[in-house]
Amino acid sequence: MTAQSAAATATAAGTATPVAERTRAVVREFLAARIAGDTARLVGLFADEVDWLLAENPAAPWIRPRSTAAECAAQFTELMEHTVPEDARPSVDTFLVEGTDAVLMGQLSGTVRATGKSFEGPFALRLTVEDGRITRHHLYENSLSIAEACTP
Repeated sequence: MTAQSAAATATAAGTATPVAERTRAVVREFLAARIAGDTARLVGLFADEVDWLLAENPAAPWIRPRSTAAECAAQFTELMEHTVPEDARPSVDTFLVEGTDAVLMGQLSGTVRATGKSFEGPFALRLTVEDGRITRHHLYENSLSIAEACTP
C-alpha cells in the first residue's frame, strides 16, 4: 500500500478530522520535498525548533543530533552525499494520522558511497505537525545495518 492509497482509504472511511487532514497534507508535502530533494521547501516545512530523534550512529556521518529547521532539512542533503542516490529504495506501506500526529512505516535500503556496502531494514517515522509545520521528527530504523554498511 502506498502513502497515497492509505490516505485515500482513511479519508473515504470518513475518519479524518480537519486537524488530521491538515497534518496529512503537511506530511505529503514533506514526502514530496524529500523525493524532490528540495531542501528550501523542507526548511519551510520544519518548525524553527524541532524535537528530532534519531539514534546517534557514529559510523554514519549523516546521522547526528539536529534541532533547527535548517539542520533537519540538511539531513537529506547529507544523506545523498554519503549514499548512492540511485540505490535508495524507501517504501511506505503504512501512513496513519491522528490529529497532529502522523506515523509512517515501511522499508528502506541503500548503498553507502564510501564502502559500496548496502543496508536495509524497516523504519517507523513519527511526525507531529503544529501550525502547519513539523515540530517532531522521530525516526526508528535499522541502525546496525547502516553502521555495518558504513564500516570498511
